[in-house]
Amino acid sequence: MAACAACASAANAAEFRAASDEAVILYDAPSTQSQKRFIVTQGYPLEVVVVLQGWVKVRDATGALNWVEAGKVSTKQRTVMVKVASAQIRTDADENSPPVFRAQQNVVLELTESLAGGWLKVRHRDGTSGYIRAAQVWGV
Repeated sequence: MAACAACASAANAAEFRAASDEAVILYDAPSTQSQKRFIVTQGYPLEVVVVLQGWVKVRDATGALNWVEAGKVSTKQRTVMVKVASAQIRTDADENSPPVFRAQQNVVLELTESLAGGWLKVRHRDGTSGYIRAAQVWGV
């Protein structure tokens, strides 16, 4: 029974991708002729809901559902977005380790590793890296 619970948990794991171009248009339907809703910048994390030929239905950090051209999202780069007002990025995956830098709400960070205990290793676009609590970001 425990094995089945683990399978169900893995099956429910969300898949995320990052916007791959400087400006990625989100549409209300899977067509470039449909209404343009938003533009997100490169690296913005998007949760995959459905994949169709050439299109991906995604959920953004606000919970809105939209469509994006499949070629406009990266399957290789993973990013997360800070969802709290301000988050400490630390030298180690430990609340007592010294801070490396502070990231404000909506800052996008590259996800380089997921660790046990609810910690993520992230890198800022300036190259600085450290550890943040998974609960403080959207995109995992």
